[in-house]
Amino acid sequence: MTGTKDSDEIPSAGTSTSQDAADEAKKVSSELYGLIGIKGEASNTGPGVKECGNKDPEKYFQIFHPWSLTPASADQLGGVMERLKEELPKHGWKVVDYGPDTSKNKNLNLTADNDKKRHSVNIVHRAKAKPPHLSLMVVSGCYQVPDGQKVDRF
Repeated sequence: MTGTKDSDEIPSAGTSTSQDAADEAKKVSSELYGLIGIKGEASNTGPGVKECGNKDPEKYFQIFHPWSLTPASADQLGGVMERLKEELPKHGWKVVDYGPDTSKNKNLNLTADNDKKRHSVNIVHRAKAKPPHLSLMVVSGCYQVPDGQKVDRF
């Protein structure tokens, strides 16, 4: 699911309306929340619709769902990324990138693809943020709207 910006690199996620695809992205995010296994405050950010590479924007789209999780105590984030690196593959996710980013804070990043769910996730442990938290970006594959329908952008 990850790759270059070339539209040929974005796998198909099938046929769906924008709203049904957004509901699916929320479901994937909920499952990820459960796998993180930390209670805390999750942001209430809704999914959005974006163009799918160079494909016809009237017929094709991707869903993105950014959200964050701030635990009651920063201590709860200790070891969570390492645990996710081990746990995600047991639930159909393939970890494709793991390690510190190039930022000044060297935030720990994990990117994983789930071919069955046709979604990818990037999780960033923002340990030096105030307050420390996890930032997640769930992105779908490339959907095509059903015949006779248009992409509903939100």
